[in-house]
Amino acid sequence: MVIPSGILEPIEKAIARGVPALPGPLARALAGRPVRIDGQELHPQVRIALRLERLTGGSEILPVAEARERRRRDARVFSGPRLEVARTEEIELPGPAGSIAARLYSPEGAGGPAPLLVYYHGGGHVIGDLDTHDQPGRFLAREVPALVLAIDYRLAPEHRFPAAVEDALAGFRWAHAEADRLGADRDRIGVVGDSAGGNLAAAVCRLALGDGGPTPALQVLIYPVIDYSAERRSYDLFGEGFFLTREEMDWYRENYFARAEDRFDPRASPILAADLAGLPRAHVVTAGFDPL
Repeated sequence: MVIPSGILEPIEKAIARGVPALPGPLARALAGRPVRIDGQELHPQVRIALRLERLTGGSEILPVAEARERRRRDARVFSGPRLEVARTEEIELPGPAGSIAARLYSPEGAGGPAPLLVYYHGGGHVIGDLDTHDQPGRFLAREVPALVLAIDYRLAPEHRFPAAVEDALAGFRWAHAEADRLGADRDRIGVVGDSAGGNLAAAVCRLALGDGGPTPALQVLIYPVIDYSAERRSYDLFGEGFFLTREEMDWYRENYFARAEDRFDPRASPILAADLAGLPRAHVVTAGFDPL
């Protein structure tokens, strides 16, 4: 049985905020049978979240507009209380096809030229925006601490590959050029992204290096998509039953690429570049139960 979202959302919020505080034995009891794959055991809190997702039909494939709305709902449910930063600023910066919306997060006590992270959100290049990923921007600003410039790049299928890559690169170039206005140290500007955003961060590093302009000082890739050309063993192990499925990845690819051969373009699959020498140092975060 699928419970309507409007009824379940307040309950989900309460559960999402209460689950981390559950005593271990109670969390394991609510989570159901342990899940062990490839020598790893799925955390009880994640198993509870997966059970909630099944109640709301969260794993079904939806039309693009509905999928975007579901992502907004998930952000409301799972983001938790808003993390406070010193200030935020809405920005419009020039892009290859018009202005690009961006949001600047400033941490408390940011004095003098500060490090800056250009952030690209996840969502398969199809869903997500500045608001669905507001909490990660705040988290990075607080915990690094650093200035964070989140880029609202164009989404597919309205704007297919390579539109997102072009916007991502434009965002980094603008941040470097406007470092003084942003209060940033242009020698300490990095790029960070999760999932599809990690793909964009990796692509920006290679493209920036290749065109001879300024390059990021650091790339932080959080469970990034670095190869759209093939499915690896992780798809067989984790492609069903978890938050991101093989079917969903197929849906993202179909929406993002106009042509199948584009998946082999190094701008889409950065690991396929002929030369990876000279790239910025990378901090790569992977998830245990994830096809990426």
